[in-house]
Amino acid sequence: MDTSTLIWGMIFGAVGLGMFTYGKQQKTFMPLFSGIALMVMPYFVFNVYLLVALGVALVVLPFLIKI
Repeated sequence: MDTSTLIWGMIFGAVGLGMFTYGKQQKTFMPLFSGIALMVMPYFVFNVYLLVALGVALVVLPFLIKI
């Protein structure tokens, strides 16, 4: 694990915490599950490019799919 993986994981984890809190407060499922996925994803993905690609996709997903 290198420094860039740790920093990107911390950034996506913080964004995931915000999305999880928003989804729980507003009772919307897409930001809630996307936030959980953003917080858990850095523990399983070790490639920096894949981490950034999945992170950006999970951040954009609640704006494209409104459930």
